[in-house]
Amino acid sequence: MLTSARKTMPAIDYVSIVRSVYGDRRALLFGALASASAAAVSAYRAQSIALTVVAVAFVLVGVARYLNMVAFWKAAIEDEDDAAAERWENRALLGGCMVAITYGAWCLISILFVDDPFAEFASATLGIAAMVGCVARNFGLDRLVTLQTLCLTIPFSIALILKGGFSYPFLAVLLVMLLVSFRDLAGGIRSILLAAVHGRVEASQLAADLDISLATMNHGVLMLDASNAVSVSNQRAVEFFDRFGAKISTGQPFEDVVEALGGDETLPRTTIDRLTDLVSRNGDGKVLLALSEGRYFEVTVSSRRRNSVLLFEDISERVEAEERINHLARHDALTGLPNRIYFAEYVNEALEDRRSSVLQGVEPTSTALFMIDIDDFKHVNDSMGHMVGDRLLREVASRVRKALPPQCMLARLAGDEFVVFVSQIGSHDAAEELAKMLLSTFDRPFNLGSASPLVSTSIGIVVSDRLMDDLDNLLARADLALYAAKAEGKHGAKLFHADMDINYQHRQRLKFDLSQAVADQDLSLAFQPLIDLSTGKVVSCEALVRWTHPSLGVIPPSTFIPLAEEMGLISAITNLVLRQATRECSRWPAHIGVAVNISARDFRSGDVHQMVNRSLAEAGLAANRLELEVTETALIEHRESAIESLKAFAAQGIGISLDDFGTGYSSLSYLQALPFTKLKIDRSFLSDIVTDRRARNLLTNVARIGTDLNMCVLAEGVETEEQLQVLRDHSRVQQAQGYLFSRPLPARDVADFIRHFEAASRGEGEANLLHG
Repeated sequence: MLTSARKTMPAIDYVSIVRSVYGDRRALLFGALASASAAAVSAYRAQSIALTVVAVAFVLVGVARYLNMVAFWKAAIEDEDDAAAERWENRALLGGCMVAITYGAWCLISILFVDDPFAEFASATLGIAAMVGCVARNFGLDRLVTLQTLCLTIPFSIALILKGGFSYPFLAVLLVMLLVSFRDLAGGIRSILLAAVHGRVEASQLAADLDISLATMNHGVLMLDASNAVSVSNQRAVEFFDRFGAKISTGQPFEDVVEALGGDETLPRTTIDRLTDLVSRNGDGKVLLALSEGRYFEVTVSSRRRNSVLLFEDISERVEAEERINHLARHDALTGLPNRIYFAEYVNEALEDRRSSVLQGVEPTSTALFMIDIDDFKHVNDSMGHMVGDRLLREVASRVRKALPPQCMLARLAGDEFVVFVSQIGSHDAAEELAKMLLSTFDRPFNLGSASPLVSTSIGIVVSDRLMDDLDNLLARADLALYAAKAEGKHGAKLFHADMDINYQHRQRLKFDLSQAVADQDLSLAFQPLIDLSTGKVVSCEALVRWTHPSLGVIPPSTFIPLAEEMGLISAITNLVLRQATRECSRWPAHIGVAVNISARDFRSGDVHQMVNRSLAEAGLAANRLELEVTETALIEHRESAIESLKAFAAQGIGISLDDFGTGYSSLSYLQALPFTKLKIDRSFLSDIVTDRRARNLLTNVARIGTDLNMCVLAEGVETEEQLQVLRDHSRVQQAQGYLFSRPLPARDVADFIRHFEAASRGEGEANLLHG
């Protein structure tokens, strides 16, 4: 209550309150003169020296307070200088208490020591009026109000109580109650003042923030009132309309402003009308303004309570970026050709146009689609590097694009596959002539900087006059024709015919049935024994997957394995083989192992570790009884993941065999880098070893490489006794596999074969050794 307000208020509030105390100098001066006059008249009537002193005191205190107020306004303290404000509060407190004491003394003297009704009336009336004035002037400072009213009320109340009787003490009680009510009144007025001060500050800050926001915004802003006249605009909006020679001013109708946009036909009339309509009906929406100079503005209209705000945003860079993104989404980044998405849109639209034309009575025409695939492109990537491969693709795209007639659509589908669509072609002969022309573009070597390879290509052609054909059908048939072209020796073109369609349907049926067989685990295993040539014993069996179709019979692996790889089923098949093979191996003698082929796609899937370890755990099979066979193709296609996986398997004790050695690329580098435990020589090395010394020498040297690297060497495809004898006499081959020993056996016959073969190896005859 008697603490400075500085300690309880924010600085800006406190300074405002102190200023309110020094607000009206004239009222203070007139009040002092009025009180001095009344005291002087009372002194004259009562002939009282004391009252004369009171009158003089009113004059002196009033003048002193007036001069203090003048000094305050000259000081001009800052809005948040609360230290200076506290000094001025203390000076106001001193002046206020002095004048309150003067009023209290006047009342005390007039009631107790002067016997004059006028003096009593005048002092009481002006004393209470002074209390009201104190609240009205000093309500902001609780300490000042409290001390002033106490300085006046205490002597006034003492005089009334000492006067005696009933009525005077009763008035003293009422005076105290009045004091309390005046303090509450001052508190209420102070709250109202502070709320007003806060509101003014917030409004000022909000206005300042709005001005800053409007001035610094990157977008133009136009605010319209309920009559759609301009009420607020920023500099960006002014600059936007300056482009069209339009001037913006407050109160200007929006219709007059927007009409300037179409003055020089910069914007179409429909765009202007749409913008005007959106604003006139107080709607919300966006209007794109495409200016003739190549810039784009987006106008966002937002309406609330019949007022509208228009935001003008320059979106030229965004539109350009979207166009670039759209181009990238529809074109191949490497060659700049249309990609599969754009090509599909183009072809489907062309086919739909052809159907619509025929329905309108136009003579139907044929369309043609050419599937182009670079022969052995993978070898270019592997031997020369992907940078050279990418450059080759760009050169092929450029050469083919220049050779094609304008009405042809060329696109890159994926990898080294390109496709050409011709919406109208005269005949099958015309399609074959176009294919020959395309083939001729590959007759010259490609200049790739560090290399100039001569590259060939194969082309599959489909010519269609069927109205219900779609792109998928055309691509499928062209792909079959391409497959046939490659099968005939590459660098040629093949036109799709009905037999290919039959083959296609058969292939599709096989795909469907194979997926069902894998899902139902209808594939079976056969096991071909691996023979140790020094002991004549079976050391392992290779697990070979088999598929017996319910109506087509046995489907050879050479047919369904490529289908499985194409469909992404190969890892599921590998998992099935691993689980069945390890389970069967756990039933064989402990020294017999099992070998399982791992596909290149198994390494890409990332699940090969889990598949192998789960299979071993389920079967309870030791890791050293399992051998994983990988081909050089798997190592080339997925080098990093394959190397990492094979090293992890070797660390577990699992055998690692390089299958079909000599049929791939860069074999020797892999032999040195990877933890192979076995080298399987491809059957092609054995075909002439009986009659051809060079073939025997080659086999011998290959076997020596394996043994020198501490690997077991196995020969695949041993079919005759003569081949077996050569292996024993002229090479370091340690193990053999082939029909000479056994065809692949069903699982139920493996245990018997092992038992009989090992018995034969102990001396029961060469025939038994060879044929079980």
